[in-house]
Amino acid sequence: MPEYERWSEAGASAVIAKHSGVAGAALPILHALQEVFGHIPEAAEPLVAAALNLSRAEVHGIVTFYHDFRRHPPGRHVLRLCRAEACQAAGGEALAEGVRRRLGLEWNATTADGGLTLEPVFCLGLCACSPAAMLDGQVLGRLDGPALDAALDEAMEGAA
Repeated sequence: MPEYERWSEAGASAVIAKHSGVAGAALPILHALQEVFGHIPEAAEPLVAAALNLSRAEVHGIVTFYHDFRRHPPGRHVLRLCRAEACQAAGGEALAEGVRRRLGLEWNATTADGGLTLEPVFCLGLCACSPAAMLDGQVLGRLDGPALDAALDEAMEGAA
């Protein structure tokens, strides 16, 4: 589980300065900000816009368009379930609904105790076998309900 820095304008400005010279810098900057802070706070958008001579609306559009960007810090664990058509056809829809019911979460939400964030991902490259997920950066393939429940139980026990 990664440790994230607490949001600061000075820290964000340093990240932005480090990446602003790269061609097409918006995505590298936003990814770097999320890597450092765990999410992209709304307060970062005007800083990125000013550095890249973009409007705040353009930066906001980028952040809200891409599913990989978070608006709030993640939980101690992050479960990313594949939502691509192939995984859905292989039983992923039922798997996703079961996990959402178990956790009581909508997509891109975190449990009340901050233990787990549920996020969609739109392909992990394991489409040929069965539904797939990623838990804390580790790919889980050939999933069914019991296998996913066991992985979640193990992760949550480790956090207790």
